[in-house]
Amino acid sequence: MAAVGAAPFLPALIPADAHASPSGRPDFPLAAEGTAVGIFVDAADDPAVVRAAGDLQADVERVSGARPDLLHTLPRSTPLLILVGTLGASPAIDRLVAQGRLDVSRVKGRWEASVTQVIEHPLPGVDRALVIAGSDRRGTVYGIYDTSERIGVSPWYWWADVPVERRDTVTVPAARFERREPSVRYRGVFINDEQNLTTWSHRTQEPDKNIGPETYKRVFELLLRLKANYLWPAMHPYSDFFNKYRENPELADRYGIVVGSSHPEALLRNGVHEWEPWIAEHPNADGTAPVYDYTVNPGVISDYWRARARQNAAYESSWTLGMRGLHDSALETKNATTIPEKVVVMNDIIADQRRILAEEVGPATEPQIFIPYKEVLELYNAGVQVPDDVTLIWPDDNFGNMRQLPDETERARSGGNGIYYHLSYWGRPKSYLWLDTTQPAKVWQELRRVYEHGTDRMWIFNVGDLKSIETGLSFAMDMAWDVDRLEAGGVQDFLAEWAGKQFGRRHATEIAGIRTEYYRLAGELRPEFIAPGILSIVQHGDEAGRRMAAYDQLLARVRAVGADLPEAYRDAFYELVEYPVHGAYLMNLKYYWADRNALAARQGRGAGTNRFADLALAAHTAEAALTSRYNTQVAGGKWDGYINPYPSQIPKAPGRPAVTRVTRRETSGLGVAAEGNETGSSRPLSFSSYTRDRRFVDVFNTGFLPLDWTAETSHPWVVLSTAGGSITEQRRVWVEIDWERVPEGVREAVVVFTGAGQRFDVPLRVVDGPRQARGFAEAHGYVSIDAAHADRRVARGGCRWRTVRGLGRRTGTVEAVPSTAAPVTGDFASRAPELRYRVRFDSTGTFPVTLFRLPSLDERGQRRVAVTLDDQPVTVLSGQSFATGNRGDAWARQVEDGVEKLTTTVTVAEAGEHVLRIFMVDPAIAVDQIVIDTGGLPAAYLAPPESFHPVFNPEPAPGTALEAPDQ
Repeated sequence: MAAVGAAPFLPALIPADAHASPSGRPDFPLAAEGTAVGIFVDAADDPAVVRAAGDLQADVERVSGARPDLLHTLPRSTPLLILVGTLGASPAIDRLVAQGRLDVSRVKGRWEASVTQVIEHPLPGVDRALVIAGSDRRGTVYGIYDTSERIGVSPWYWWADVPVERRDTVTVPAARFERREPSVRYRGVFINDEQNLTTWSHRTQEPDKNIGPETYKRVFELLLRLKANYLWPAMHPYSDFFNKYRENPELADRYGIVVGSSHPEALLRNGVHEWEPWIAEHPNADGTAPVYDYTVNPGVISDYWRARARQNAAYESSWTLGMRGLHDSALETKNATTIPEKVVVMNDIIADQRRILAEEVGPATEPQIFIPYKEVLELYNAGVQVPDDVTLIWPDDNFGNMRQLPDETERARSGGNGIYYHLSYWGRPKSYLWLDTTQPAKVWQELRRVYEHGTDRMWIFNVGDLKSIETGLSFAMDMAWDVDRLEAGGVQDFLAEWAGKQFGRRHATEIAGIRTEYYRLAGELRPEFIAPGILSIVQHGDEAGRRMAAYDQLLARVRAVGADLPEAYRDAFYELVEYPVHGAYLMNLKYYWADRNALAARQGRGAGTNRFADLALAAHTAEAALTSRYNTQVAGGKWDGYINPYPSQIPKAPGRPAVTRVTRRETSGLGVAAEGNETGSSRPLSFSSYTRDRRFVDVFNTGFLPLDWTAETSHPWVVLSTAGGSITEQRRVWVEIDWERVPEGVREAVVVFTGAGQRFDVPLRVVDGPRQARGFAEAHGYVSIDAAHADRRVARGGCRWRTVRGLGRRTGTVEAVPSTAAPVTGDFASRAPELRYRVRFDSTGTFPVTLFRLPSLDERGQRRVAVTLDDQPVTVLSGQSFATGNRGDAWARQVEDGVEKLTTTVTVAEAGEHVLRIFMVDPAIAVDQIVIDTGGLPAAYLAPPESFHPVFNPEPAPGTALEAPDQ
């Protein structure tokens, strides 16, 4: 494809986080007219640099079709040259610096920094050179991969089959740009719960291994292209442990990847695979097998650790200190039963490990890390003494909520602080391993908070088995490199930029919008968490059906973009956009129809009950076919075995739902269920001129033979979507009000349904009044508010409320910042930042008000927010501040739902306009929605649709639910 023709599909050329200088000089050609410019790299430079230069050689060929020469000797004469090298390791680069031709003042001596610059006549016989110079070996490597990305080679070209557009002429801008030090020193991933990766690797990469060197080569390259430098390798029973193959650590060092190990793998030892063989060779004196308990067998365990330290001493490694049980289990201490006793044991363990490292590895033992994960955090807080030069790795609660952050003393440690953060998780209360479902805005919010607390030495992300997490991992790595590049509203910009790099600028904005809505729906309820009966199918216009309609609209957008993409992009689009959206849609859809099936059975429906069962099972079958296509057809079957919602040895996504079928009866009968009622119509349909509602009535057949039915309204201003017909199964009838004709005031009406000798009266309550509210208007017995829609925000004491777009269940969430602020515990009206919401009440009384806050934790502090109405006394609400790791308790409900509901009451003495006021107590608390129950709020999973507001919601959408085919 010629350069001009490809323009709508090519990404922007300069990396977003590079510091570019303007240049009026012509672009530098890497290839033209079938010839590519040679690449020089000194053979004595670091092997990681020499190897990466070979990738640049391959990338230029991918784009242009012409393969550059990879030179280790400077040419005597050439018009153009790509000159790659590391400061202090490349004499050619060092000469340019000494001559003042290459300014490295903001690069030299820095960590992983680089400069790319076009220099005229840099060397005798060379007219012009593109110089890529790094401060250290990885700085040069990242400079190389910058160039690859600038010419259109995505980091995901192999792992997600992102096509490389061919161009006859390949150039890069002549402008100098610098990639300065990263925000976080060590940035990496933990490949974990990797059964699908193992299956795929064994089938397609290394039939004699379960993840070996050939697979890790691909992993290492991807990490470097994403500007990562750190890995915790796969460690579960179904995978080969990393050190089983000596090529693995050797390759990692040759690529420039720092290899560490997870919290149960002290000193790079994989207890799952290595402990049993070790104790077989080192039995107790009586012949019994030693147990992995330091209070029982310290000598055997110490020797076990020492052997690995000696074996890997020559490589750039990260050494995990401390101890947990084998295979991610809790610490075992038979001879230390109390917390103080266990603290002493942990201190002894760390001292022993430090002694081993000093004796076997020597001075090159950085970084050493200590990970207070799960029960170890309790021991750390109880007094474990971690040496000052050891990096503390703070864990989240496995659901993206940091458990605690370093205090002032911990921030001053020479070893610094890091985080272990989950984008994928296996464990209590529920696992999410299948799809990338954590909102990037959530990751942004927590990582900003982390960074503001001085946690910048190491960020490690649990990415499961790597695929399906492509977008989330790219976002996390970008933040780790430059945490300041995005503001609170910038996540959508990142998604558009990222989509542009994968699919071209033409569809970037729409794909970003698709991903944002996909994440929003997952923020309401992760597809891996779906289960029978969670969402209401009778309240709020069919809450679950409205959600499915949103998914349906989203899938239509996906298909529209996919149909407009060139054929070359179809595989990548399927992997990165279509499969996640369509898979999540079908996972929700099968449980939606299963819930409709269960309700139909309770209502006594006939043929319709079986229809819903058929729809549920058809959705499950379609989901299986979708996954089969990924594994057998996409990229020619390249990903065989990789994508599997239902692996055999790790937690599965929700499978085939249970359904009920009824035996055919040669009868017919009329049944009616009005919105808000499981059966019948005892709860009237509520209509308000503020919200201009649309309500449904399900008309159904209790048998299997067709019947005729009719519907009549008591008043001409009641409008029906259909007034009768013949049904074998069911028909959903929508009821609306003609607001131009209805008399002002409160009116009662009725819709009468008749058929098969039966009659059902469905009552309506219609409230018509002028839309005079200046704020949110009560209707239907409640007020529902999106927290981002404050009428006024008041900053105080250096603190404020900001909106984080793309976070929460709606369009954005408000967060109290800065995260490092001191709590405000009194005099709120004069000291605390405030949100004000105008609310018009028609009712009077004392009403519950519920704040939907996003879960966030502080296990050494509190999570509080304050509420009042007008100038009434302020009520402080305390949220969950610690993670229990249990099922069924408050913390478990929070992380499953994605919100915590905090409730108090307010008193409305007089109808009319009032001001609801929200105050910060603790910083970094985030509020998503606010609901006031004035007597009519039905029970449902989600908050009701937002109430009328003349600015934020002047024309509330009537809402459409996904409907079953009419029969």
